[in-house]
Amino acid sequence: MTVIEIPGSKSVTARALFLAAAADGTTTLRRPLASDDTEGFAEGLLALGYGVEREPAVWRVEGRPEGPAAPEADVHCRDGATTARFLPTLAAAGSRGTYRFDASAQMRRRPLGPLTAALRALGADLRHQGAEGHHPLTVAARGVEGGALTLDAGESSQYLTALLMLGPLTRKGLRITVTDLVSAPYVEITLAMMRSFGVEVRREGNVFAVPPGGYRAADYAVEPDASTASYFFAAAALSPGREVTVPGLGAGALQGDLRFVEVLGRMGADVRVGADATTVRGTGRLHGLTVAMRDISDTMPTLAGIAPYAEGPVRIEDVANTRVKECDRLEACAENLARLGVEASTGPAHIAIRPGTPRAAEIATRSDHRIVMSFAVTGLRTPGITFDDPGCVRKTFPGFHREFAALRAAWETGRPAPGALPGTAGAR
Repeated sequence: MTVIEIPGSKSVTARALFLAAAADGTTTLRRPLASDDTEGFAEGLLALGYGVEREPAVWRVEGRPEGPAAPEADVHCRDGATTARFLPTLAAAGSRGTYRFDASAQMRRRPLGPLTAALRALGADLRHQGAEGHHPLTVAARGVEGGALTLDAGESSQYLTALLMLGPLTRKGLRITVTDLVSAPYVEITLAMMRSFGVEVRREGNVFAVPPGGYRAADYAVEPDASTASYFFAAAALSPGREVTVPGLGAGALQGDLRFVEVLGRMGADVRVGADATTVRGTGRLHGLTVAMRDISDTMPTLAGIAPYAEGPVRIEDVANTRVKECDRLEACAENLARLGVEASTGPAHIAIRPGTPRAAEIATRSDHRIVMSFAVTGLRTPGITFDDPGCVRKTFPGFHREFAALRAAWETGRPAPGALPGTAGAR
């Protein structure tokens, strides 16, 4: 059995940083993810005047319910969508100050419009310096009154998450009516984490009522990243007789992306979800299927990476939002499958992949970490796959290539390889 310690969740770490910064007191975060995205978030908090201390496995954040300490700041959000969407929202709740936000060229292309329109509707003074609805932008903080608003979160659930976390910092609280919502499990992560920081959101259907009153500091443990775990679970499903166990992700996990193992189970893998860990074992067969992945769309490329080895066609539906991620992931997957000699077609919200025998080729990553990690799994069965930008995994998992190589070596030799993941015990 191969036991793999997955790094902390990016989604949970980003939310925890926001909540800790807004809370009354000092919050301790245990096992937060250290990656380009989360380091960028922490650096942004420091620029805004929050106290952040980072040790290898513990981060401490001094909360400021009154808002940023710096009277003005320039914040570079790098490639991080959570940083680019959450930090301006946090800054808007401050009592005073002028804060300028910008991001990488990749992040500048990604949309912010529904969120910034909602903040303006609540009275926030926010101006885009370039294209409307995109970075860069300037926030002139003067607090947020609160009240009722309507939000379309069909493009990204992060718009709703940002506003939910803002709610307790407003004077009157928020009542948010959502007309459309994608990746709904990520909102459930937000609601659960807000409870851990002392705020209970009342939900009635598509209406979320968020009380004012602020947050209290917490001692918070970040669970392993379920999206990252998907690559290792897929590797096991693709490898007959190989087994991967990920501790810390069990039946009580916050992250909806753990449901990716249900897809692997439908395809024929042996899946066991326990109280505190999940195990996937390859059975030697992968069936084709049609699956809607709207709520777990970050794992769509993972499935695309192993789909050629299925016995029948794989059709992934209801993933239109993946077109506005780090890249257009539907087209990126189709392009790279074609490079490998695999037939794939796309529509506005789907990709259909025929069984095939992939050949070695260079993957066009489009600077997207998930494209790299997904096609690394393909490489388990197709030696010689390379990447034009392998280093873009630093966004969420800087050590991915080393750790994935360690997994491969453990399976090939039957013993842990040098530099193997903590807990790697070889394979059976």
